[in-house]
This record gives sequence, structure tokens and C-alpha cells, in this order.
Amino acid sequence: MKLRIAIVITLVAALGAPAAADEALERARTAFDKGQSLYEQGDFAGAAAAFLEAYEARNFPAFLYNAALSYQKGKEFENAITYYERYLTEQRDVPDAERKDIEQRIALMKAEIERRKQPPPDQGDAGPPPDVEPPPEVVNPADTSLRGLVAIESVPQGAYIYLDGKKDEPLGRTPWSGTLDGEHTVLIEARGYKPRERTFTARKDRFLVLDFTLAEEDYLGWIDIRANVPGAKIYIDDKVAEFARTPYSGNLKPGKHKIWITKEGYDEYYVEVEIVPGETKEIKAELSGKEVGYINVRGRDVEKIRLYIDGKKVCDGPCRWPVAEGRHTIKITRSGYKSYSRDIDVRQKTEITVRPNLAPKPSRADAVWAYVFAAAFTGGGVWLGMQAKNLEDEIAADIDRGMPPPDPKDPRLRRGMLFAIGADAAYALGAATFATAVYYTFRDKGRPSTATTDVSSIALTPAVGPGFAGLGLEVTW
Repeated sequence: MKLRIAIVITLVAALGAPAAADEALERARTAFDKGQSLYEQGDFAGAAAAFLEAYEARNFPAFLYNAALSYQKGKEFENAITYYERYLTEQRDVPDAERKDIEQRIALMKAEIERRKQPPPDQGDAGPPPDVEPPPEVVNPADTSLRGLVAIESVPQGAYIYLDGKKDEPLGRTPWSGTLDGEHTVLIEARGYKPRERTFTARKDRFLVLDFTLAEEDYLGWIDIRANVPGAKIYIDDKVAEFARTPYSGNLKPGKHKIWITKEGYDEYYVEVEIVPGETKEIKAELSGKEVGYINVRGRDVEKIRLYIDGKKVCDGPCRWPVAEGRHTIKITRSGYKSYSRDIDVRQKTEITVRPNLAPKPSRADAVWAYVFAAAFTGGGVWLGMQAKNLEDEIAADIDRGMPPPDPKDPRLRRGMLFAIGADAAYALGAATFATAVYYTFRDKGRPSTATTDVSSIALTPAVGPGFAGLGLEVTW
């Protein structure tokens, strides 16, 4: 009997918990909307009370910020300071610029409180001193907009939250709350459950609740990939497109899969795994490789260049490429520009930054005109030679018919000689012009392509973060 009662109590508690959470979330939403309306009407005390009511329903730090801003606008500086300080304590990962702004507000309000405590100057019989208004920057900070909120909930809790794709680290785990702006796509994924995706538009002055109920998925398996180098690229089943980066956790279809894990400067890690429905497969990749140097091509219009190392094209700009220690020949090319080549000595743990200044290829119009004149001279020589040959054939035909040889004063002899001399001259001019055209074609006129290079050292330092540990790069000059 006691066992049955215990089971009933457990089931009631399990079913009642989500309902209570939904009710609290709805109370928070209602109080937030009320506070926003009162704030816009100028009832700052009422707005602060409504935001604190929302915080009592759900402890989202953004509600504390809104209450503090309302108190500041209402000139209740002690309360404003209290809730600004609580916001800075409870809100995780407050950006440095925002923290500095709030601390400046607190300092201004504390100064105003101290000013109010000072005794007024002796007014004699002039009556009570006037109530001096605080400076405008104390009551009206630069940013007077309320903080909107995006709350992401899921059943079950603890699901991974990915924002706008899985290329980056998870945003967090459910339940999560924070400030977002604009259109985003959120993906919720939990081990053993079907992933859910939704596109939403967040506004800084609205309270948006995204609630996901995940369905169990016994068909899928779960894969957890870690590496000693964070940010390594993960490829699954093919290397056409990058799948994710380490560390990574997510659902994967059952069956055999090929997995590659790569990182510049490290040997490729490869493994074949069997994914079983409802089970977790863990991969801990140890990437090894000798230390290398890097060639980094940067500069104006660098996206239009191509980098060759030792005669092999390695990448399009902007480009940072790992290179083994030693002497290498680099070549930088761009369509319509002169190429740049040089030999570079690469050392371990160094990065050579190359900033090319490519010169435009010169116009070849002079070569084109030279070819045209060469063709004209050669054509003229052929025509003149044909005319001389025709006169020679005509005289030879007369002799064959029994006529005496032509008289030295025969005009045909003079014309034939002039045609022959003209043909020879035209051939000579054509040959000289053609040689000039060839020279114009291959000569390098104008300034050469140049580049500046900087050498920096790369220090490997430990990097530890949520869910990973590895090495980070620090570059110094």
C-alpha cells in the first residue's frame, strides 16, 4: 500500500512540475508586459514593481536591469544602485562595455546621493532652499531602452542550444535566458531525443519564450567528439563539406560512419565507428604533428590573389597556410597583374606576413602595331616579288617564241629590277619589325610587383574552456 502511494505521489509531482513552470513563466510574461506599459507611460515606480514581480515569478537577471533602470528614471537612486549591482552579480558573461556603462551609472548616482546629504547654504530669511534637480546624465543614461528577453525552455531540460547552425560552440543548455536581437534559427538537441529547430525574430524590448518538447528518438545514436586541439574540423562520411568543429556532441544515424578530424599543422585523424541506436559513441582524438611556420598573405584586394608554394597552388586570398620548416619559393598571382615571386626561409613557431603590391601588366598595344606593320611589310614584299617574277616570266616567254633578247633599254628590265629591290627591302623591314614586335611582346616594362614581409613569433599556450582543453596561439612581433 505504501509503495502504491509513493508511486502516485511521484507521478503527480512529475506531471505537476511542468504545469507549475508554465504558470510561473506566464506570470513573468504578464508582469513584464505590464512593466513595459507603465514605463512608457512614465510611471517608473509602478514599472519597477512590475519588473520585480516578473523576477519573483522567474529569476531572469534582465528583469533586475529593467527594475534598476525604472528606479533610476524615477530618481530612486538607492534602489537603482541595489538592482544594478544584483544584475551585474547574477547575469553571466556581461560584456565589458556594458559593465563599464552600468558602473558609471552607479558612480553618478552615488555622487548625487552624497550631494543631497550636504547641508544647504545659509539662506538667511529667504525661506527653505529650493529642491535642486539632479544633473540630466544621472536620471537619463545614454541607453534608456528596456532589456528584452529570450527564454528558451525544453522538456527534458539540459538540451544543447545551437544558434544559427552548429559550426560554433553551443549557446548553452536549457533553460536559458538572455538578450538577442534580429532573426535567428535555434536548434535544440538532447541525447536520445529528436532535435527541434525554429526560426524566430527577437526584439530588445519584448519578452519572447521559446518552449520545446522533444520527442524520444530510439532510432538515433549519439556521438561525442573531443580533441586535444579545440576548433579542429570534423568531416563525417565525406570530406566535401565541413560537418562541425571540436568539441561536438549530437545525434547521428545508426550504422558505420567514417570520421576525419583535421587541423592546420597537425596530422589528420581518421576513424571508422559503428553507431548503435540509443547508445553513445565517444571519440577522443589525439592530433599530432610537427611544429610548423605559417605564411599569411594579407593586404588590399587580397581576396583576388592566388598563392603558390614551391610551384603548387595552395589557396586563394586571404590566405594563411602552414609550411614545414625550411626554404620555400612563394609566388603570388592575380589576373591582369604581374606576379610576385621570392624565396622565404620558414622557421618553426613563426608567421611570415606577406603584403603584396602587384603592378598591373603593361599594355601590349605597341607589340600589336608592330605585328601589323610586320605583316604589311611582308605582304608588300610578296606582292612586289610577284610583280618582278611576272616580268621575268614575260621576257622568258618572248625569247622562247624566237624573239631576240630584250634591249637593255627595255622598260620591263628596269621595272623588274625596281620590283625586286622593293621586295627585298620590304622583306627586310618586315623581318626587323617582326623582331621588334617579339621584343615588345616579352619585354617587362613598368614597375615590378613588390611585397613587404613581417616575421612574428607564435607562442603555444594552454587553452581551457567549457568542455575542452588544448592549446591556443599567441602571436608577438
